[in-house]
Amino acid sequence: MTAHSTYELLRHLADSWGLVVMAGIFLGLSLWPFRPGAKSLNHEVANSIFKDENDV
Repeated sequence: MTAHSTYELLRHLADSWGLVVMAGIFLGLSLWPFRPGAKSLNHEVANSIFKDENDV
């Protein structure tokens, strides 16, 4: 396989599937905080700034 054909192959993959992969990653990361098991963790993290250093 020559360097030119390798470039053409990688360019074709990036043009055809690159956007689909990036959209899938974006959607996955965007929906990750809304999964059912994350409610308690999200609540804890959201309220952590209100904890005093002396609270345990």
